[in-house]
Order: sequence, then structure tokens, then C-alpha cells
Amino acid sequence: MQQKIIILDFGSQTTQLIGRRVRELDTFCEILPYNKFPQDDPDVIGVILSGSPYSVHDKEAFKVDLSQFVGKYPVLGICYGAQFISFANGGKVEQTGTREYGRANLEQIDLENPLFKGFEKGSQVWMSHGDTITAIPQDCHVIASTADVEFAAYASSKNPLWAVQFHPEVFHTSQGTLLLKNFVVDICKSRQEWSPASFVESTVKDLKAQLGTDRVVLGLSGGVDSSVCATLLNKAIGKNLTCIFVDHGMLRKNEFQKVMDAYAGLGLNVIGVDASEKFFKDLEGVSDPEKKRKIIGRDFVEVFNAEAKKITDAKWLAQGTIYPDRIESLSITGMTIKSHHNVGGLPKEMKLQLCEPLKWLFKDEVRRVGYQLNMPERLIKRHPFPGPGLAVRILGDITREKVRILQDADDIYIENMHEYTMPDGSSLYDHVWQAGTVLLSTIRSVGVMGDERTYEHPVALRAVTSQDAMTADWAHLPYDFMAKVSNEIINKVKGVNRVCYDISSKPPSTIEWE
Repeated sequence: MQQKIIILDFGSQTTQLIGRRVRELDTFCEILPYNKFPQDDPDVIGVILSGSPYSVHDKEAFKVDLSQFVGKYPVLGICYGAQFISFANGGKVEQTGTREYGRANLEQIDLENPLFKGFEKGSQVWMSHGDTITAIPQDCHVIASTADVEFAAYASSKNPLWAVQFHPEVFHTSQGTLLLKNFVVDICKSRQEWSPASFVESTVKDLKAQLGTDRVVLGLSGGVDSSVCATLLNKAIGKNLTCIFVDHGMLRKNEFQKVMDAYAGLGLNVIGVDASEKFFKDLEGVSDPEKKRKIIGRDFVEVFNAEAKKITDAKWLAQGTIYPDRIESLSITGMTIKSHHNVGGLPKEMKLQLCEPLKWLFKDEVRRVGYQLNMPERLIKRHPFPGPGLAVRILGDITREKVRILQDADDIYIENMHEYTMPDGSSLYDHVWQAGTVLLSTIRSVGVMGDERTYEHPVALRAVTSQDAMTADWAHLPYDFMAKVSNEIINKVKGVNRVCYDISSKPPSTIEWE
């Protein structure tokens, strides 16, 4: 039996963050649409209701039959979840005229209640709602209040049910992790058996049973997800795994060979395909970002298929799909469901079955599994890199010369980031979620080098901090680092005479420029 917490998603942007916090407590969880509660699942030990962009009074608001789980399992409602529980059970939820958003402090706390065990009076929480609860159900009692919110938290006297109008999953709620631990571990009685070691052990066992002696093909990208997936499969089935690594010519400088060497060190059976000529030819004269992406995606599938068909006895296609890719995430209209990505375009005659060993993992868990598998740290800590590669970091059309300029500039930037030591002894690279260089090839700027006037391209450096890439802030890089990188790029990279730094956050900007 694998214990699990069910998180019902009512469309909140932080639902995945709730899941990650639960996983950090070494407890397995599943995020499901609000109306897909699993009936008669013996592994369920508790239920969490997420927030939502809706008001409970909206015609489109998501509503669920609470009798499916209230009274049967411990239940925690968060924000909208708390308001919906109250609304559905005779309480009142009203518009206050002012939105309660931002930091607040719990001035009144029932420290005897198990949900708040170990809390400090005045503990900071994060509010984010337009409506507020003005009356709670008859069988409930208040267990926490702020200066402005009387029913910041309440609990039922009849059922194991708790509700909070703040977000314990976000960083700004100072004891949010403690609250979730109190619920998951103490109230739901989690045995905390979900760990990288247990995942590797059980997954390798399951893969051996699932795949037997069948041949499996896997498309490698050089990123952490596909690399961990390959290493896990290699541990389970060894040489029956064939990996295909396609070089479209727009990887980072010398990356194709570096990644191939890293994979060889892991003992993987990898076929490296240099298809750069095809990609450059098909991209010639194309400037539109969406067209560039589609051409690269189409060409990748064609090249991958051509190689995969050579493995005539292959029965499985493995993918490094991770949990956030698969979660059915509701849009704010409630009409759009985001399905998990898949490798499209495989010929039907191949009849490959899909194998996704990482499909239950979040990104940080993938990295923890990589460490458990003793993979090289540099491969595990690699920043996210777009599938189309440098093609979407070159504004305008793609040429080999532009790629060469960007590769050289980017290599200086990233390698200096690896070499720069922060006060805690780690590298600057490890303090950044994602970094990259953008070539503004549609622009030329005037410069002076020696006694000569230059008319060359500027590059923009991009570095962001983030937890999950849904939102991101520009990284405040040290000035001495930026000065060294700028000087080195301008002096060493022919074709560049100006270096800029992008200080835009997401939103409103995206991490990539295209």
C-alpha cells in the first residue's frame, strides 16, 4: 500500500506548489481535477481542496459534492476550498469591497488545535482572496484570526475537517510547511515513506516487470528529465534501452560532444545524430518565432523516427515526462484542460507503447532521484534549456554564423557563472534557475574598438530566479561578475560590441525572448 494525499484542483496557480510541499514531507500525493475524486481508493489518507480564481458566487464556479470525502478522510480546505466548504454547509461568504491580498499575521491562534501545533503567535500568512467568510457552519469553530479576517481558519467539531483562508503552500506564509506537516503527518498519519531511494527501488522493480526483455527507444535532449529517465531505465533493462540524441545544430557550444561523453560515462547506449544540415536548410530565411519552433519540432520528429525505425524490434517509446506536464490544470475559464505533452508523429506501423518512469515526479524530485542514481552533478543541476535551442534566442533568421556568435557569447556567460563563487561557497550558476544569452541579430549598434568604428550586434544576458518557471524574477547578479562577462564577450566574440542585461520579470515578460 502506498499512502497518498489527494489534492483537488479548483484552478489555482499554486496547486502544484501544494503538491510539492506534500512531497517534501516524503508523502505521495496526486493532483486531480476538482470533480475527479477517486472512489474506493484504499491508499487515500487525506484530501486537500485548493484555491481557485473564482468566487463561490460565480455562475462558473467549480463545485463538488463534499460528501464524497468529508467525514471519511481528514480534509483541509485552502482559500477557495475553505470558502466553498463554508458556503456549502450553511456558512456565509461575502464580498467585502476590498481584496485581501498580501501578508497578514495570525493574532489569535488556537494552539491546542492539532493543525496549529508548534505555531507562534503573530505568525505571518499570505492572503489572496476577494471574498471572505463572514459566518461558518454550525458544527465549526474559529481556530485562527487576523486583524482583518475573523475566520482566517476554522475546524469542524463533528468531522476531521480544517479550513484556512490563507495559503500555507507559499513561501510568504512563514510556518506554512509546519501547518501542512501537522495535517499530513500528524492528522492524516502519513508514514513518510516517499523518498528518492524508495522511488528508485520500486520503479526499477516495476520497469523490469513491465518491460521484461523488450527493446525501448528514448529521445534524449541533454536535459535533466530525459537524462534521469535514461539512467533509471538503464538500471532496469541495461542494453535493451537505445537512446537517440539529435543535434539540430543549435545546442550550446560543444554541447553535443559534452553530453555524449557524459552519457558514455553513465554507460548508456546512445546513438548521436548530427542533423544540423537539415535543420539549417529548413530554417533558412525564417524569422517568425512560431514558424521556427514548428520547423524544428517537425524536423526533430522526422530525424528521430528515421533512427527509431532502424531498431526494428523496439516495442516501447520512453519519455522523460514529469508530473507537472501531465496534471490536468484548469484555466481561469474552466474550459481548457492542459494535457501532458507527448512525442507526436511516430509512424503507426511502429506500434510503440509509451513508458514514462518519471510521470509522478516534480522537477526538484527528478534532481533528487538523479543524485540517488549517482549521476554527474553538472548534468543534474543543468538549467532548463528550450527544445528549439538557440534558435529562439536569436531574434530574426537563423544562420550558422549567428549561431556561432551566440554560442561563443553564451559559453563565456555560463562558464563564468559556474566559476564565480558565492559567499556560501557554491557557484553563481546554482543560485539561478535559468540563464542564457540572446542575440539581437536584427539590430546593429555603433561601437569603437581601438581606433576603429564598429557596427555590430548587441547581446542580452538573461538570468532569472524561480521555483517552477510559472513566475520568475530577474536575478540580481554581482556587478563584478557582470563587468567581467561583458568585457570578455566584447573582447573575444567577433560580431558583438555591446552587452545588455534583461531586468524583466515574469509576468509580464517571459523567460525566453521568443
